[in-house]
Amino acid sequence: MVNSHGRFVWYVLMTTDMEAAAAFYSKVVGWGTRDASTPGRRYTVFTAGEASTSAVMNLPKSAGTMDQRPGWIGYVSGDDVDVTTDRIKRLGGAVHVPPQDILDVSRFSVVADEQMATLALFEWLRPDDQEQPIDLQQPIDLRARGRVGWHELYAADREKAWAFYSRLFGWQKADADIDAMGPSQLFSAGGQTIGGIYTKGPAVPVPFWLYYFNVGDIDVAVRRVKAGGGHILKGPTEVPGGNWIVQCTDPQGAIFALVGQGTFGYFERAAPAPSTKRSP
Repeated sequence: MVNSHGRFVWYVLMTTDMEAAAAFYSKVVGWGTRDASTPGRRYTVFTAGEASTSAVMNLPKSAGTMDQRPGWIGYVSGDDVDVTTDRIKRLGGAVHVPPQDILDVSRFSVVADEQMATLALFEWLRPDDQEQPIDLQQPIDLRARGRVGWHELYAADREKAWAFYSRLFGWQKADADIDAMGPSQLFSAGGQTIGGIYTKGPAVPVPFWLYYFNVGDIDVAVRRVKAGGGHILKGPTEVPGGNWIVQCTDPQGAIFALVGQGTFGYFERAAPAPSTKRSP
């Protein structure tokens, strides 16, 4: 049995136009969609094959102190949402949405770390329920098409952010790394290296989490980003293992990233990153 504590297990796009966003990501990433709305709550699940991978919902009109701009929120699994939420407050973080149940099936909260990067906490109330869309008993295949293959935190202070998250989730240092984005601290959860933490540059206005979606051909995906009204922020940039990464915004302004193979025919390529360790 896999220990799910500290693993990213779900991702939700909060946006101003659900239909447009669902159409955009379906074309760019190749996701299918499934309506999972409940009374008073519109909710569309993205799927890769038979697997549920993430979801999109409307940005609430009032979300407390949360940033009201569209964006992706990653959900980290924990043993007890209430305990972890309280611990975040004690460590200097904030609570945007206090712990609450969804249909007596799961429990979540939306929080921010001490540098105000937003994420969510998650737990199943009935972990043996076979109908749950997220299987916490199996490791996530970080390279599977349509999955999130990498997680990056752009923090105000990388060292302080690492101290916060390692205490909160028990993440382990995977290695130190220097690549095109600058120095980072790679981290692992459940034995998997799943991301890196950076000190953000002055051009990045606020700390945030960035999620990389696996696509087949990065060139095709980037053409679809542009055709769908999105924008390229950075890249494509080559990373070890033959993959290329690109950072983008969708038409509503949410930031996301893609990782995939390049066909070497569409872009004048950026210089390869000097790192030999980073592996989205």
